[in-house]
Amino acid sequence: MSSQRLDQRIVSVKPITVPAPGRSVDLQVKVTAPTSGRNLPVIVFSHGNAWSMDGYEPLVDRWAAAGFIVVQPTHLDSRRNGITWDDPRFPSIWRVRIADLHAVLDGLGDILLQAGDLETRADRERVAVVGHSWGAQTAGALLGARVLDTDGIPGEDFSHSAVSAGALIAATGTGDTLTPFAAEHLPFMRPDYSTMTAPVLVVAGGKDQSQLSTRGPEWFTDAYHLGPAPKSLLAIAEGEHTLGGLAGEMVAETTDEDPARVALVADAISAHLHYAFKIDDAAWTALHDAAAAGDGTWSITGK
Repeated sequence: MSSQRLDQRIVSVKPITVPAPGRSVDLQVKVTAPTSGRNLPVIVFSHGNAWSMDGYEPLVDRWAAAGFIVVQPTHLDSRRNGITWDDPRFPSIWRVRIADLHAVLDGLGDILLQAGDLETRADRERVAVVGHSWGAQTAGALLGARVLDTDGIPGEDFSHSAVSAGALIAATGTGDTLTPFAAEHLPFMRPDYSTMTAPVLVVAGGKDQSQLSTRGPEWFTDAYHLGPAPKSLLAIAEGEHTLGGLAGEMVAETTDEDPARVALVADAISAHLHYAFKIDDAAWTALHDAAAAGDGTWSITGK
C-alpha cells in the first residue's frame, strides 16, 4: 500500500526552540527525518490535547521512513505545562496553538538548519499540516477552516500560504451539538469547514464516541462532508479516538490498540500527500484498490 522502505533509517533532533514572542512558555519542537534522501516534503504535526512533541512516534516514525521531514511542536496545553481548565490562559490556548504552527512555518528554514543538513534536503514547496483531535482543528485552521462565533459568524482566516495540503485525524465536527462541558470550556469547537479549500484527507473512526458532542461518531466526518472538494475520507469501522494507538501503543488513552490500524492511518496520509503534492500517485491508487477489494473494515471515498 505504501512505497516506503520500512528499513529506512531515521533520526530525531530535539528540543529546538522556535521564536514565539509573547508566549508564556518557550515553543519547542522535535524534528524527525530519514537519514538519506533529498527533496523531502515536510509535515508539521499538531498533537491532541495534553500531548507533546514526544508523543505519536508510531505515526511520525512511519512518515519519516516514507521520506517526510516531520516537525512536532509542543503546544501550551501539554501536560508538562500544567495548565488546567481553570487557568486564565486556557480560553486562548486554541489561538496560541494556531500561532505555534505559524511560528514553525515562518521559522522553518532555521528549524531545519538546527536539525542538521535538512535545510538543503527539504522541499519547501511541499509542506503539509496534519493533526489529531484538538490538533486536527488546529491544523484545519491553517488549511482554511475558520471558527464560528456564538452568532454563527466565521472568525478570522488563519490559513498559511506555505501550506498546500493536509490531513485531519478525528477532527472536531460542527458545534451545534456540544455537550454543556464543551460549550463552557471549549466554545471554539465550532469549526466552519466551508472555506477549507486545500486538498485534505479526513480520517474518522466508526466507534469514536466523543464526550464533547451528543452526535456520535459521524461528528468526526464533518470536515469531509462540509469542506469543499478536493477532500477524501478514510473511515475505519472499528476505530476509536486514538485509531489503534496513534500517540503510542501502551498509552492510557489507547482504547482500541491495533498497530495495523495505526499503520493504515500513517500510510494513507503518506499516500494522500504524495498524491496531493504530485510526487507519485501509485500508493494512493493502491489504497483505493485495497479498499474496494477489502472486507469493509475500512473505506475510502472522495470528492
